Amino acid sequence: MEKRSSEQQVRTLMASDTGHDPALWQELAGMGLLGLVIPEDLGGSGAGPVELGIVAEEMGRALLCGPYLSSAVMVPYLLDELGAGDERAAVLPRIAAGELIATVAYAEGTSSALIPDVPATTARGTGDEWRLTGEKTFVLDAPTAAVFYVLAATDAGSAVFAVERDAAGVTIDPLTTVDLTRKMGRVRFADTPARPVGAAGSGAGALGAALDRSAVALLGDQAGGAHRAMRMAVDYARTRFQFGRAIGSFQAVKHMCADMLLEAESAVSAARHVAAAFADEAPNRFADLALAQAYCSDAYVYVAATNIQVHGGIGFTWEHPAHLYLRRARTDAQLFGDPAWHRERYLQRIGA
Repeated sequence: MEKRSSEQQVRTLMASDTGHDPALWQELAGMGLLGLVIPEDLGGSGAGPVELGIVAEEMGRALLCGPYLSSAVMVPYLLDELGAGDERAAVLPRIAAGELIATVAYAEGTSSALIPDVPATTARGTGDEWRLTGEKTFVLDAPTAAVFYVLAATDAGSAVFAVERDAAGVTIDPLTTVDLTRKMGRVRFADTPARPVGAAGSGAGALGAALDRSAVALLGDQAGGAHRAMRMAVDYARTRFQFGRAIGSFQAVKHMCADMLLEAESAVSAARHVAAAFADEAPNRFADLALAQAYCSDAYVYVAATNIQVHGGIGFTWEHPAHLYLRRARTDAQLFGDPAWHRERYLQRIGA
């Protein structure tokens, strides 16, 4: 990550339309990282949540630009939850080899996180042919994805459909969000040919389970980013001199750095605990996940914002990387649900 996701490389990809470096993608494939959670018999590494969390921490620390979360994590987990054997056999080896980028399209309206109970996007079947009509928003890595796995409503309930990027009736509009390191888009379908994946009526349930498993990677991203922002502030406090002494010697700055350390280390502990809980299939893993998502979201935003405070005026400038972490933190805190929503989920899980 230090070699291939430096600040300059991150800024270059931020300024591009796709936020994607094909050479880096192939290198990640060669290292086995794109197939990390894909079974070995399908060309992957067959690793589990703990390994995924470790990789995600380093990627978050470096603000990696690219469709890793969507293509290498969310899609494999979704296909697994759907039990789509033929689709998995056809798609996952290509994802692991870096030959295919895919993403999941489920959000509608103004929410980037909530899975709609009854999607406004509809699927209409005639014989063996299916066609989609509707719109999905906040689709991760829409500018680069070649295949979209779309949640749509059918007469039998919600279902997931695969749509090719170049299919008739597909329109992709890039979205400008606060975090330029994560590319998103709005995808419209107008009587678009699609193929069903999994059983009808199983779409929302499978997607929810897949997002819970994918959240392990998001927690790792938050923990790694928070830890990097904390180190950035501490290093600056040691080397920035004011009134003849390092600003880190002032009590107010010491207190901020100590609070940042507490939040960052706690985020790392929470993320790793959840990864281990999912690896062990612990009974309380979903309650732990909800609480960790709320905590890590708040912690990352707090640490990233405090990092800017420690840096003072220079931290607010476009040229300094401190704001990049705050932007990523703000997006991560909304991606799979905001902290308040996760706290509500936690209370529901423990039966409060």
